[in-house]
Amino acid sequence: MSDITYIPTREGWLYLAGIKDVYSKEIVGFSLSERMDSNLVLCALTRAMHIHRPPVGLILHSDRGSQYCSKLYQERLKHYGMTCSMSRKGDCYDNAPMESFWGLLKNELVHHKRYQTRLEAVQDITEYIEIFYNRQRRQAGLGYISPVAFVQKQQDLSTQMAA
Repeated sequence: MSDITYIPTREGWLYLAGIKDVYSKEIVGFSLSERMDSNLVLCALTRAMHIHRPPVGLILHSDRGSQYCSKLYQERLKHYGMTCSMSRKGDCYDNAPMESFWGLLKNELVHHKRYQTRLEAVQDITEYIEIFYNRQRRQAGLGYISPVAFVQKQQDLSTQMAA
């Protein structure tokens, strides 16, 4: 699941593209930039691929934004062996898990800050995602453990079953 949101700073908008694994609820890739272009979403995708290495055939859902429809982004998805899935025009419900994350990020962090610079926002948001949300924030849908703990638990179960 992939989508973009924006963060206000005194220097102007900061755009955040994110990719969420709907099974583990982990933010597996994200990118921040002062420009909302195809490079923003490509960086998030590349980050997710290099760190998590999902299997060929993965379905990646996004909205219908021009960044996701760009030739370069679509070619990169094909290169990685992913299938692109986009909502029909006017159907916002497919992006609900990602929109839910944006709501958490803004309610738990962004709305309580007044970022002077984009760099300050980048550092704060990166820490929120990588340290707090993925590793510490407990999720009811995961049995009240963090996304990273959930992934580890699933890997441990797979190892036990294979033995």
